[in-house]
Amino acid sequence: MAKEITIYSDGASRGNPGPGGYGVVLLSGPHRKELSAGYSYTTNNRMELLGVIVGLEAIKRVPANITVISDSSYVVNAINKGWVFNWEKKANFAKKANPDLWKRFLTIYRKHHVTFKWVKGHDGNTYNEICDKLAVEAALDTPNLLIDEGMPKEDNKIF
Repeated sequence: MAKEITIYSDGASRGNPGPGGYGVVLLSGPHRKELSAGYSYTTNNRMELLGVIVGLEAIKRVPANITVISDSSYVVNAINKGWVFNWEKKANFAKKANPDLWKRFLTIYRKHHVTFKWVKGHDGNTYNEICDKLAVEAALDTPNLLIDEGMPKEDNKIF
């Protein structure tokens, strides 16, 4: 029987948009792995979704049974309520936020058996708190911040 893998994920941004990051904790039996990265200009929702994607992409055994736990209603509802699948079916990703990330998500999501669970953020869930800390710290890592290529350029702001 395949081992169950649990992915905790969180995203953060200082300003929305602004510098941001994601934090991920992967758990399977005695194994634990933490992942994080920061970006110079992004949004909280992009980081919430990117954390889930990076966590799923880190799984080497395909297919795997995975539970993703997130405090992002945006991400969890898009899956559990079927919104992302409707966007895909109607071919209207371009009209939705973050189409680049949702397409990337669907590619990796379909390689596994994934369920999503929502948890309340900042409510004492140990691994959610670790993810939050990782995401915030990644967003503060100024000399090493990456470029979020899917994000509209900062100089396109009107105000």
